[in-house]
Amino acid sequence: MHHSEIAKHLSEQPFFTGLSEDHLNWLARHAVETRFDVDQLVARQGDRADRFYLLLEGALGVEIPAIAGPKLEITQLGSGQIFGWSWLIRPYKWHFNARALEPTRVLDFDGKAILEHCEEDPEFGYALLKLFSYLMATRLESAQRKMMDQWAPDGLP
Repeated sequence: MHHSEIAKHLSEQPFFTGLSEDHLNWLARHAVETRFDVDQLVARQGDRADRFYLLLEGALGVEIPAIAGPKLEITQLGSGQIFGWSWLIRPYKWHFNARALEPTRVLDFDGKAILEHCEEDPEFGYALLKLFSYLMATRLESAQRKMMDQWAPDGLP
């Protein structure tokens, strides 16, 4: 996918609503198309996070690994959804695992370059921070609900 195609695709995604054409073009120049095979680990909890992904097709399972027993799947993400906000906030480590649930095609964004550009262009940085703050809040709330449902002792709300 060429940068102009990526920019057009970004302009059609609800997540990126509110970003200027210049900002979308800049992001497009720092994204590449990547594919993941079924069951391929995309991110490992605790590893360095320096990217984020926009799913084009396929699905990712976002999970918490368990010390003992099965992992807890927090959510599944599909086409048009974003995975990854850990590149934006210190200590720049993944908070969850992400695994391809089927053959998956994504736009892979260079978080390190984007973070540097956020520092150079505060308008861009603030616009992006607002988008990712909302994403973080909704995903963490969802994870909390899922953990409470899964791990609540019998008889407790």
